[in-house]
Amino acid sequence: MGRFIAMLRKEFAQLLGDIPILFILFWAFSGNIYVMGHAITSELRNYPVAVLDLARSPASRELVSRLRAPHFKLVGSVSSDAELVHALDAGKAGVGLVIPPDFDRAIAEGKASFQVISDGTLSRTATIAGSHLARIAQDFNRDILQTRGLIVAGIPQVDARLRVAYNPNISNPWFSSLLEMMNVITMVSMLLTAAAMVREKTYGTLEQLLVSPLRPAELFAAKIIPTVVLVLVFSLMALFGVVQGVFGTPIRGSLLLFYSVTVLYTACVASLGLVIAMLARNIAQVMMLLLLIMYPMLMLSGAITPPESMAPWVQYLSLLSPLRYYFDFSYQVLFKGNGLAYVWHDIFGIVVLGALMFGFAVRRFKRLFA
Repeated sequence: MGRFIAMLRKEFAQLLGDIPILFILFWAFSGNIYVMGHAITSELRNYPVAVLDLARSPASRELVSRLRAPHFKLVGSVSSDAELVHALDAGKAGVGLVIPPDFDRAIAEGKASFQVISDGTLSRTATIAGSHLARIAQDFNRDILQTRGLIVAGIPQVDARLRVAYNPNISNPWFSSLLEMMNVITMVSMLLTAAAMVREKTYGTLEQLLVSPLRPAELFAAKIIPTVVLVLVFSLMALFGVVQGVFGTPIRGSLLLFYSVTVLYTACVASLGLVIAMLARNIAQVMMLLLLIMYPMLMLSGAITPPESMAPWVQYLSLLSPLRYYFDFSYQVLFKGNGLAYVWHDIFGIVVLGALMFGFAVRRFKRLFA
């Protein structure tokens, strides 16, 4: 036990004495989360629209007036198809709206239409803009029918009302700031542990550890525990200082449960960092392997694409991503206030993957250095 405590002291002293690393961690858990909370958004804000109004009538002006903030921003009117194409090609407009010259007459005949030309190079934004324009057209059509008295109280109608739970204002920073905090926890846990192990190889001190009484499992535990403690401290700062303090994200669930599982998760991905260290020879290779692993983990986590929308074989593959379990667990606990009855399977997945990766790292270490 004494040799393990001595190794722990050495690891803590080495980690806490590295001022540049501490500064980077402070930025990653504060400024980086703040920036990403504002930067990553699926909301449509001030999307530029160019209008080719060939009708120039009261009805067409009423339609154009509905393209207003916060979703759209009129960047000007054009007088020809060529000008509209140029505005889209030059990036001055993301959407072009073409209103035909017979717009009023077509409304009177009940078959009016207008054309929307969207810049599809940003497919996600174009899809969202198309949805907003379809809603504007629907509202415009309903208002015309009401004006003509074609909608009366006696006719049955469907009144669809959307009720959003857990995030009623659909505030994107609530999601994106928490998402970035979990990404930082994942990357930092892997990087610190892998770098600490590879440093032993680079400095030639691994041979000294091999002849010490420490067993491989004790050596790896001594590498993981300082990372877990440091990540826990900085994640507390991130959650209360940025996620809740700046963005006002509500915390509805048990913090004790959340941070208990965060400790398990940090140990899990730190074990993956040990696996990376067993494969890498220097810090540069660690960074390359980290990127090679991190992005597939994120893509398979369900944060960007729900698992239900993935191909069946990709859904099974996503079960190998620890981030999938941690994302699901965190949102259920922090946003919904769910307890163990709802998240036990996520905890089980984290524990199983962590044990497998830790065991693989120990076995790989024994085979390489036995």
